[in-house]
Amino acid sequence: MSMERRAEQLLVGAGVDTIPVPLGQVTAYLGIKVEFADLGEDCSAVLVRNGDRAVIGVNEEHHPNRKRFSIAHEIGHFVLHDGDTYIDKGYRVHFRDLESGSGTKSEEMEANAFAAALLMPAKRVSDAFKQQPFELTGDDSLEKLAKTFNVSTQAMTYRLVNLQLIQPI
Repeated sequence: MSMERRAEQLLVGAGVDTIPVPLGQVTAYLGIKVEFADLGEDCSAVLVRNGDRAVIGVNEEHHPNRKRFSIAHEIGHFVLHDGDTYIDKGYRVHFRDLESGSGTKSEEMEANAFAAALLMPAKRVSDAFKQQPFELTGDDSLEKLAKTFNVSTQAMTYRLVNLQLIQPI
């Protein structure tokens, strides 16, 4: 099953139908506790699982959009992978070094793809984009779209390229 479909099913199961996606509703549905703490400069988030219980620790010093992506990334690990602990260092979008952290490269890529699909559901992004298409070098439409989903412009750019709504520069 695709990451898109798995993220969509999770949103439906959690009863989420609003944008930006309320991650607290998703973590509550999954029974995951989220805690914010000083994790140091190099650590974005950590997932610790014990059976069907889990805690996501998030770096309280990071930007709110980065915190959201980190939480969504850890939800991806929880849903997709069966490891007990994931320590995620670095910024969690396409541009980071996928070799860092404690998951395998493929697990990290899967968690990133899942996080993007969870925070920026394909249909919602496509609908919003089609209402006001734009060029990356143009106006502030990219910032507006990113703000609608509470994600960074970098994450939104990657998502738009991934959904083939825009061409990479």
